[in-house]
Amino acid sequence: MLILGIESSCDETALAISRDGREILSNCVLSQIDMHTIYGGVVPEIASRKHIEAITGLADQALKEGGVTRQELDAIAVTYAPGLIGALLVGVNFAKAAALALDVPIVPVHHIRGHIAANYIAFPELEPPFVCLSVSGGNTLILDVRDYTDTRILGSSRDDAAGECFDKVARVLGMPYPGGKALDEKSMTGNPNAYHLPRSKVDGAPLDMSFSGLKTAALNIIHNAQQKGEELNLPDLCASFVSAVQDTLVPRAMEALKETGYGKLAIAGGVAANSHIRGAFEQECGKVGAKLYMPPLSLCGDNGAMIACQGYYEYLAGHIAGQELNAVASLPAERGSYTGM
Repeated sequence: MLILGIESSCDETALAISRDGREILSNCVLSQIDMHTIYGGVVPEIASRKHIEAITGLADQALKEGGVTRQELDAIAVTYAPGLIGALLVGVNFAKAAALALDVPIVPVHHIRGHIAANYIAFPELEPPFVCLSVSGGNTLILDVRDYTDTRILGSSRDDAAGECFDKVARVLGMPYPGGKALDEKSMTGNPNAYHLPRSKVDGAPLDMSFSGLKTAALNIIHNAQQKGEELNLPDLCASFVSAVQDTLVPRAMEALKETGYGKLAIAGGVAANSHIRGAFEQECGKVGAKLYMPPLSLCGDNGAMIACQGYYEYLAGHIAGQELNAVASLPAERGSYTGM
């Protein structure tokens, strides 16, 4: 089964072709990073306009690189939630037009499930059930992946997403957007114990997380130093910040792994590209003999391949949409299966 996957939830226009869910024939991504860098973050209106400019040409490129004609497509999978509403609408409306013209079904895909599916592409042997830590600029979730289209939230951030904290701290430090990569690189030579930063806990919810206090503490250190004319040790501050995020994520994901008894842990989302966090999970999973799945860096960020892959399993589950499909800016991962508008 050949599926065209479309991802436009934020600032990457991405289209890909998959065969039977696991085989990727093409994966085309057009990033808008250079456009948004001058603003220090994503400008929703600019993102939407750039998606409109790019999506048709990128679809043609995906078909060409995949060696597939339009008539050979069996379905169109598209991210319909969650994300920037204007950006989502570009992808959804393109999918609706393409599906109507080609007389094929539309398969709505929840963005978080797409990130989980990046692991199916990288590891053909991986099958549910397993625990997945999905961590990016828009969400931080510990998920019980019971089946391909059945996910339950075990823990989540009560406020900011981990990736959002990375970007905001990096921006105040004058690093380019997106800040996660620059901050990770700067932390390589730093002392993770140089600056005291909080590791918050949520009373009565041991798997839940909070990052707003960490972000505020890091920003206060930066602003205080600026006001006093003191010089910050950037590698040390970056290493201390990454260590605090790591100490929040890793123990909770490992506890969820213990509670479920699955013995399999997958990591997904943009923050999964952080070298320290990847190393920490490798070490902890090695200690308990758990299998760890982390997609290659090319599949950690937003891409169409993950949407095409998850679209295959949504199609098999009967989660099909018609021309009534609309974009949804906010939708919990537990309600990711499309059931109609």
